[in-house]
Formats: sequence, structure tokens, C-alpha cells
Amino acid sequence: MSRISLIEPAQASPEVKEIYDGKLKGKPGNIQKALAHRPAILGNFLGFYASVGRSLDRKLYEAVYLRVSLINGCHYCTQHHMQGAKRAGLTPEQMKTLTEGHYSGFGEPEQAALRYAEKLTRTPDVAGDVDFAELKTHLSDEQILDLHMLIGLANLTNRVTGPLALEVEFPEEKI
Repeated sequence: MSRISLIEPAQASPEVKEIYDGKLKGKPGNIQKALAHRPAILGNFLGFYASVGRSLDRKLYEAVYLRVSLINGCHYCTQHHMQGAKRAGLTPEQMKTLTEGHYSGFGEPEQAALRYAEKLTRTPDVAGDVDFAELKTHLSDEQILDLHMLIGLANLTNRVTGPLALEVEFPEEKI
């Protein structure tokens, strides 16, 4: 059970109801229902979330988000991004390797990004020139920035949904 109340559509203020009906097509998830306590944060978060990672291939986006969530032990985000990973075309084998921290089922650009995501999640102060040199062989500066923001976004949402004990809104799956 969530550690804070969730704002359901029937109890939403007009401002939140507009966000629920517009940006979320009437189907807010539990993270949005929690953020609805602060409508400005909810609206800004949704815009920010929608803008991050868009220069990256969708499979890479989902693989990175899923790997960061697995490292952090964020059940809510892991479940959500397992669904996204499937829709993006990640295979069950690729998702399994993400749980183990092995990236051999991915191409070189994806492996470089996943290694970097792991490093930045586990030990953010040790990222350096060598890491960037490897990333620059596979990604543009725009993509590197998007990768950074995606890793940060995944870490942020992991730090919000886990401690708030947000429950997954759909039947859970295992990798």
C-alpha cells in the first residue's frame, strides 16, 4: 500500500483532472496520482519525462531505463519498463541479460550505453574522459546528453516510486 494517498480521477481538482484527461488520456498511473498532490510538479514532470531520451533508439531507451531500475531494485519502474521493453522489441533473452548485467545480446553502441548507465548509477563520480571517448564512438553529443538525462530520470523515478511504496497497476511479470 502506498505511503501517501493517491489522487484518483473522481477526487482530482479541475487542474489535475485536465492533466489526467489530456496528457494521460484519463488513465493516470500511481506515480501520477501521487504527484497530483502538487499539480505544478505533475504537469512539469510529464513534460520533462516526455522530452527525455527522444534522440535514442526506443530499444536502447527501454534497455537503459530497465537496467537502471534493476540496479536500484525499483519494482514499480522495473515492471513498467518491462512492458515498454517488450513493446520496443527487446527479447526475453535481452531482458534476462539486463538482470544479470551482461550486455552481449546487444550491439556495441547499446553495450557502451548500458555500461555507462551502470557506472553512472552505481558510482556517478567516477565517470570520466575514457567513458566519454567510448560513448562518442557510438553516439552524437545530443544522444549522449539524452542518455545522461535518461539515466538521471530513471534514478529519480526509482527514488520516488520505491520509497513511496507505489503499487504496480497491472498484473506483474517476471523476467
